[in-house]
Amino acid sequence: MINNPTKFLFLTTLMGGTIISISANSWFGAWIGLEINLLSFIPLLINSSNLMTTEASLKYFLTQALASITLLFTVILSALIFAAPNSLLVMNPFINSLLSSSLLLKMGAAPFHFWFPGVMEGLTWINGFMLMTWQKIAPLMLLSYNLTLNTFSTLIIVLSILIGSIGGLNQSSLRKILAYSSINHLGWLIPALMLGENLWNIYFITYSFLTGTIIFMLQTFNISHLNQAFSYKSVPPIIKFSLFSTLLSLGGLPPFLGFLPKWLIIQSLAASSMIFTVTLMTTMTLITLFYYLRLAFSALMLSYAENTWNKPIMKMMPPFYLSVIFMMISTMSLPITSLIFHLM
Repeated sequence: MINNPTKFLFLTTLMGGTIISISANSWFGAWIGLEINLLSFIPLLINSSNLMTTEASLKYFLTQALASITLLFTVILSALIFAAPNSLLVMNPFINSLLSSSLLLKMGAAPFHFWFPGVMEGLTWINGFMLMTWQKIAPLMLLSYNLTLNTFSTLIIVLSILIGSIGGLNQSSLRKILAYSSINHLGWLIPALMLGENLWNIYFITYSFLTGTIIFMLQTFNISHLNQAFSYKSVPPIIKFSLFSTLLSLGGLPPFLGFLPKWLIIQSLAASSMIFTVTLMTTMTLITLFYYLRLAFSALMLSYAENTWNKPIMKMMPPFYLSVIFMMISTMSLPITSLIFHLM
């Protein structure tokens, strides 16, 4: 991508649009940043060697355009009714819910997730990674300005975790599994926004690292579906173990790294007397862990196949060692972090 000047230009304006949105002091400035971000991301999605990217980019454009129109309409309506065009705070509950809905549609949170798995299925792994991580930063930051813990936000949190958990049960495409996992993690990111900026930063950085590790392995070994990960002739057993242990870490299974941000959010919600909400969140996240564990058992025990003639060639590749290092970070970081904390 760096060798292509056009893509480098669009990547730069993509990041610039996000920075404009999160640093704007009015909703109009935030909307401009979101539009720059959108118009920069569309050319990056299109890949001439993959015909599915055209359909995915069209779906993404239409959905984001609908969300942008709703956002602009809500901001203008708020300015006309309350005469506060330069304020980032919207006090009316209905206007606030409508504004939050447009931002939730932009990042694909439930129940506005209808476009997200379909778009993910048609993208390359790098573009999918950008869609699941960077493209969520600006809507989440804008959402944090007006989001409070009420019936609407609780419903969004519960639906995101529920749909993200149940949606991945019957999927065989790894892109769709990661898409529903992203919807599930949005259900944890939204309460992290309300509890504090540090919690949100820790959760988002951890989620981005784990997702990036999985996508790095899937792209390196050209894996797109589960049957390829089960018995693919060019995947060494250690890479298969690395992939599924990182998936378990992404699901939040102790003692892996992915459990750390969930642990912090559960502790903060319990301290804020939100016992019912945190119980629902934890219970429904166990569904995600169920199908991750089911996949891991099937791949490592039931559907095990190993070829010996290409293992030495694979082990000489630098991505092999990088995958093992990333897996060790994702699996061993939580015990090491806890040990350092107790020693201090």
